[in-house]
Amino acid sequence: MFIPYDSKLKKNARELRGNMTPQERRLWYTFLRAYPVKFYRQRVVGQYIVDFYCPRAALVVELDGSQHFEPSGAERDMRRDAELAALGLLVLRFSNEEVNRNFSAVCGEIDRQVRALAHGRE
Repeated sequence: MFIPYDSKLKKNARELRGNMTPQERRLWYTFLRAYPVKFYRQRVVGQYIVDFYCPRAALVVELDGSQHFEPSGAERDMRRDAELAALGLLVLRFSNEEVNRNFSAVCGEIDRQVRALAHGRE
């Protein structure tokens, strides 16, 4: 399945890959980079740059800092998630605190979703 993207965001995505948050780095280098199903980091999907994207499972993983829990941030996230869902993607959101405090559960949920979603696409 082809997902359209805004090519004007590619430069920004490249810069974000070089400036990941500590939680993004931990998830990428400890789990997703070597995961058996391919993930991309800081990938342009539609008109957004998502933290992590798995095309085979049509899955987006977002790690949220404190700004996402303010009313305007939460509203923006809901709109973004709806637009990504319209492209056929599931968005999983985890707070930075979840990554810090319960890393194994975050990885387990990502694995569970990939297995469920990718299985139907083989």
